[in-house]
Amino acid sequence: MSVVVASRRAALFVAAAGFFLLTLSHAQAQWWKRAPVDFEECADAAEKAATKTEKTSALADCNAKFAGRRKAGGGYSYYDFLQDRTFDIAGPNPTPDEQKKIDESYTAYLANQRRSNEAAQAAMRQQREQQERQAQQIQQVALRTEVERVPVPVERPKVQQAIGPRAKGAPCAKGSFSCEWPRLSEGLNDLKKLFNPTPSKPAKKG
Repeated sequence: MSVVVASRRAALFVAAAGFFLLTLSHAQAQWWKRAPVDFEECADAAEKAATKTEKTSALADCNAKFAGRRKAGGGYSYYDFLQDRTFDIAGPNPTPDEQKKIDESYTAYLANQRRSNEAAQAAMRQQREQQERQAQQIQQVALRTEVERVPVPVERPKVQQAIGPRAKGAPCAKGSFSCEWPRLSEGLNDLKKLFNPTPSKPAKKG
């Protein structure tokens, strides 16, 4: 009986020792494998992934952990796609003060965008009004031109009477009625005087 108990104790001791050595070796491996300090180191480690899927997943983790990127001359930069602008930062991620400045810059950016949009809309309204005024002016000029082109009716000249005294100095064709009529008219008047003599006025009494 005592032999069985001793054997069980020995087995438990060996198992505990093995678990301790395994845990120690894993901790030593983690100590020797230093965690990446920035995006570039993290991306280099992701490139060594066994499969493409693991590589893509590792790069996504790098993007989530580190917002900054190394600069050639030292330090880091942070790109804010909302402002389409890059900010200099001290470390691989913005500090609270740096993030506050980035947020303040974004607020100012939105205000500038709003003012620019309002100015553009005002310019468009002004241009549209100017075009409408020009169109009205062109229409008025066209109307005036059409009115000027309408012909004014001219009074028809009076037809000279066929029968009447001939104008003085006008040439007279021999045998024409217009030339012979005045002479015939005078002859008729003389005949009337012969047949209808003017009665003599009675003499006035003393």
